[in-house]
Amino acid sequence: MFNKVLVSEDMQDINKGVYTTLCELGINEIHQVQYCDDAYLKIKKGELDGEPFQLIISDLSFKSDHREQKFSSGESLIKALKMEYPSLKIIVYSIEDRLQKVRALISDYNIDGYVCKSRKGLIHLTKAIESVQKDTLYLSPEVSQALSKKNNVEIDDFDILLLKQLSKGLSQEEISSFLKQKQMSPSSLSSIEKRLNKLRIDFKANNAIHLVATAKDLGLI
Repeated sequence: MFNKVLVSEDMQDINKGVYTTLCELGINEIHQVQYCDDAYLKIKKGELDGEPFQLIISDLSFKSDHREQKFSSGESLIKALKMEYPSLKIIVYSIEDRLQKVRALISDYNIDGYVCKSRKGLIHLTKAIESVQKDTLYLSPEVSQALSKKNNVEIDDFDILLLKQLSKGLSQEEISSFLKQKQMSPSSLSSIEKRLNKLRIDFKANNAIHLVATAKDLGLI
């Protein structure tokens, strides 16, 4: 089992639950931080001192406050850590359950596990730690289909945004107005029509309602 673990989480109640879980697993040295910058510095110091952390458990989203941060999100922290310390094991523990996000974290940053915060989240976190310790990727049930070939359609954040607005009942004209108000590009009606038509083809959807339903089933929105 891991001997030295870092928990990067800004919610105290969740920190307590994770700490208890790690103690029950017999992990000797547990460190906790509430800022991504502090997590990075602790990992770096551990390496410099010759006492490296073996595992970090991190959330993805952190609430901003008065303190300026170099790493504003768990994802930016993970990116930096995997580039500098590729052997460091990383488990994401987050409320985010979009399969596209999970897939991207695995393919782009080679994370070792992903657990969704839920009623049984700590149970799955225990399983994740045990699996990762054996060099086995772990995905909690909510996102277990993230690597399924059936869900292997490449879409980006802009596609997700369009699908979310469509799911709210907005017409293509209204989506175009929304994007223009947000000063986002592309925002023209023709661009949105082309993008949504491509998504319908990719997801084999008959219409907008079918497209939204399919996207929800896949956990994309």
